[in-house]
Amino acid sequence: MNLGRRIYFDKATGNILVDKGEHEGILRVPTVDQDIESYISLSERNRETFDYIELNYGEFSQDFAESNGVRVNPNTKELEFSYPDPNEPEAPQIFRKPLSEEVERLKAEDLNNKEAIAELYLLSMGGF
Repeated sequence: MNLGRRIYFDKATGNILVDKGEHEGILRVPTVDQDIESYISLSERNRETFDYIELNYGEFSQDFAESNGVRVNPNTKELEFSYPDPNEPEAPQIFRKPLSEEVERLKAEDLNNKEAIAELYLLSMGGF
């Protein structure tokens, strides 16, 4: 069984406390309580100060590979990534929604636009 990431984060800031990463060939998935016992950064904190999200295996893998920072939006519990600017390597991190989601949204919009253009073309040719 392939196991996606379980990411623990600070509820106030969204900063990641533990990113367990992805694992292949897992036979038994550890419980949240087992994780808390295993990681000092979690066991030494008040449980009310942190939360976690779970991702599917491979989810946002390209974003993790290409980003230079990641956090969890404490309000939405969604991941936000910072991507390096090759023109300004020292620029401060700016967190945003995953670029992979933006690409998928733009692909869908492009397809909708192409379908609308095709429909208009057929209408202008007297078809339909």
